[in-house]
Amino acid sequence: MKHYYWEAAIIALAIVVFGSFIQNSLARFVNKERVVTVKGLSEREMPADKVTWPLVFKELGNDPAEIYRSIERKNQVLVSFLQEQGLGTDEVMVNAPDIKDRFADSWSQEQITNRYVATSVIIVTSNKVELVRSIMQKQAQLMKMGIALITEDYGKNTVKYEFTRLNDIKPEMVEESTKNARATAEKFAEDSDSELGKIRRATQGQFSINDRDNNTPHIKNIRVVSTIEYYIND
Repeated sequence: MKHYYWEAAIIALAIVVFGSFIQNSLARFVNKERVVTVKGLSEREMPADKVTWPLVFKELGNDPAEIYRSIERKNQVLVSFLQEQGLGTDEVMVNAPDIKDRFADSWSQEQITNRYVATSVIIVTSNKVELVRSIMQKQAQLMKMGIALITEDYGKNTVKYEFTRLNDIKPEMVEESTKNARATAEKFAEDSDSELGKIRRATQGQFSINDRDNNTPHIKNIRVVSTIEYYIND
């Protein structure tokens, strides 16, 4: 009988030890999987380094040849004006005029005085953003030369500002967003009486480039958010 008691005691002890081992292992596993997910933001305001400015004007008439001569003359005036302001020949592109026959396109019985409408587009593309902006303020001089620029058609005729040097500031911004995320995680660990562990997972969001506001499209707001998951240790 004593033999059986000893066997039962050994088995019970083994169960207790094995159970304790499992409990400790699970505790370590659960502890290892305690994590905190934080986000870090990096934001910059940068001046645009490229501008695209379409200069558009129209000519009306009934003689296509005369319209072409008028457009050619005004294009020469415009190009000379832009070059006198400091733009190079490689920064100014003159497109072929677009001419529409209003008789052919007419959907009504309204009287048409000028049969042809010609649209001329000169596109300025430059890295001299501030220079181009200063030239835009001198459009009144073109009015005195008989050239009235319009602000409609041709893709709404808007000036486009771009920031093209994103790769130059990417490393610095990623580093900053990572530091900001870690600072948040460290604060969380401190408040919970824990220690911040290693990174479990990290993802970098897409960089976004937007106008600072509607009044300053030449100033760009650049931002990126990094999402980082850290282990938390007791």
